[in-house]
Amino acid sequence: MLRIHFNADDLARTCIASGPDVMWEIVLSLQLLQNREGAGVFDGWRRHVRGRVGPWLRPLVTLAPHAAYFPDFLTPASGSHCLEHGLDQVLSTPRTRLRNEIRLLADHVRVPSWTERLAEGDVETLERLDGAVRAYHQAVIEPAWTVVRTRVETDRGRRMHALAEGGCERLLNGFRPLMRWNPPVLEVAYPVDRDLTLAGRGLLLVPAYFCWRTPVTLVDDELRPVLVYPIEHDPRVTPGKPPCPDDRPLTDLLGRTRAAVLRAVEGGGTTTQLSRRSGTSLASASQHATVLREAGLISTRRDGGAVLHTLTPLGMAVLGAR
Repeated sequence: MLRIHFNADDLARTCIASGPDVMWEIVLSLQLLQNREGAGVFDGWRRHVRGRVGPWLRPLVTLAPHAAYFPDFLTPASGSHCLEHGLDQVLSTPRTRLRNEIRLLADHVRVPSWTERLAEGDVETLERLDGAVRAYHQAVIEPAWTVVRTRVETDRGRRMHALAEGGCERLLNGFRPLMRWNPPVLEVAYPVDRDLTLAGRGLLLVPAYFCWRTPVTLVDDELRPVLVYPIEHDPRVTPGKPPCPDDRPLTDLLGRTRAAVLRAVEGGGTTTQLSRRSGTSLASASQHATVLREAGLISTRRDGGAVLHTLTPLGMAVLGAR
């Protein structure tokens, strides 16, 4: 069991990640490819993915084995809102930390000799890691990202509502039976016995699509406290699986232009991007996005100075059935 100890400052500083963390999704999905956990949810995804992997998978499996430990530097504690940001943090890990974490990995599993060069910060080895992560992201994560983001945002919306209605107490109580809030300690189902004292730093809660059954945290207590937890899944949806190419039923239902705008939302985008993808004017794309949002097929949120549209689970189901 993992026991996370809070004080008043920790409750005030506990927050939920603004969206899916790409590096956590990469690492956790790598581990799911190495086992049969969550067969009812992930077996279809596994079958679909295994035909698209290449030799770049091997070094990633070496660093993120299905084992009791993988290096913390693969999942930066400050969060990874996009691949470029996440890789920049991974590749800039100090050599001392690389060395310590690779040695700790070697205590758990047998590692090849190239990991010694990685531990020393060898530029060529780091570049190969960069290339392997990019290839994996393009083949495995990017095609699934619409499903990942939509499901994570659905969970986040529910948690944010609990936080708004009843504060951190209601938020933490809402994780039962996965976690048990026994003030001032959050008790988490965990494969090892461990205590984590937040000491006023608060806790970053990260909902993750490819996290299965058991929450995950970083090994190094000195890093920002992070708790990655599994979300609910729809076993009918296989992330990354190409939809049926016949769009006639969708066009008959929504009309040609509105169907094109809905398809343009797949993968997420601003109103300007929807306009460009669907071949409509900006005003038309905005109008159709409003109708689709009111019908519950897409959700809209402000991201800095832009308005970002994403599919809802209902929108995904409509596109998946076309």
